[in-house]
Amino acid sequence: MPSKRKQSEGTPSVPELKIPAEFLDQLVKGPMTQGEVEAVCRSLKKAVIERAMSAELSQHLGYAPGEPKPAEQANHRNGTTGKTVLTDDGPVRIEVPRDRAGSFEPLIIPKHARRFTGFDDKIVAMYARGMTVREIQGFLAEMYATEVSPEFISKVTDEVMAEVTAWQSRPLEPMYPVIFFDALRVKIRDDAVVRNKAVYLALGVLPDGTRDVLGIWIEQTEGAKFWLKVFNDLKTRGVNDILIAVVDGLKGLAEAIEVAFPATTVQTCIVHLIRNSLDYASWKDRKAVAVALRPIYTAVSATAAAAALEAFAAGPWGAKYSTIVQSWRRTREHVIPFFAFPPEVRRVIYTTNVIESLHMQLRKIIKTRGHFPSDEAATKLLWLALRNILVGKVKSTREWKVAMNQFAVMYGDRFTSISA
Repeated sequence: MPSKRKQSEGTPSVPELKIPAEFLDQLVKGPMTQGEVEAVCRSLKKAVIERAMSAELSQHLGYAPGEPKPAEQANHRNGTTGKTVLTDDGPVRIEVPRDRAGSFEPLIIPKHARRFTGFDDKIVAMYARGMTVREIQGFLAEMYATEVSPEFISKVTDEVMAEVTAWQSRPLEPMYPVIFFDALRVKIRDDAVVRNKAVYLALGVLPDGTRDVLGIWIEQTEGAKFWLKVFNDLKTRGVNDILIAVVDGLKGLAEAIEVAFPATTVQTCIVHLIRNSLDYASWKDRKAVAVALRPIYTAVSATAAAAALEAFAAGPWGAKYSTIVQSWRRTREHVIPFFAFPPEVRRVIYTTNVIESLHMQLRKIIKTRGHFPSDEAATKLLWLALRNILVGKVKSTREWKVAMNQFAVMYGDRFTSISA
């Protein structure tokens, strides 16, 4: 995932300042309330901003206040104009210096700008944590006595869409040993009707075990046509090979990936298959049915697993819950690959829980929304939430180091030539 906003290129780092005690003594002449401290901070911010703007104007004109004007310079200072800007400490009234020619363009707070960077970041941070526009509006009014409109807050958060677009189209790695695909449902307004749409995420694992969310795709219905669009997007961004795709019954994915990545193995999530099987059983039978299913998915080979499934079908639980047997037989094609892998790899591809845990955290954030006004609004919040959840790329579990060696043996050049 992308990191939080970085300092602009070319902007020098600011050294840690040591404020003289005498200066602080002038500001603090006795016990102060929190409100008084905040007022002093705003005064300091005002002074620093105005001093920085004055320095900018000096650079623009080529001489400092009090110095003689260069002979070739016709332009000169022309007083100040007052305006109020919103900062992370609340509203601050500043005096913006002017030049006679009107050619001075401040950088620290551009012309017509009414917000200091920190204020925008505060709004975006609150939005990313699931606060609605109305809740942010109330918070700002309570904390800073600042009235801002819902349209203003929406405009601030909309500015991150450029970052979302850049992230969604960024170059990817040429090979991923494992990619987990899963979906969560979100209500989104579409053509004046609120529809229940699916938000699909792809979580890729690199050869060194690093995990990264590769993209977000929103669609009302899934199918081979949609998945082919997703895989073509991945190919366009540089993905040449996927060794294993771990999924949970996503319709049309297997057919599409066979076209885009014909050498990829599609593996059904075993944990989901077990859960779906237990949904057919009554509550009092679930524990016993789970024990009876265990020999199937822990079998040493596909042949042994098929024999264990037939034994289950012939037993009392298979007779009572024939739908369980049918569900395992229906998914047989995408369960069989699991048994060709050694235990170290099985532990990696056993479940899509690694991506479901992301979904669980996302649901906590979006649960306050009745629905989103558009696909773009949903993507914006989900991306901001993911940016907070995954700060940089996340390392996988300890088992990956062992699994990595197994991948190198099983896939040869497909794994080692790119990951070396």
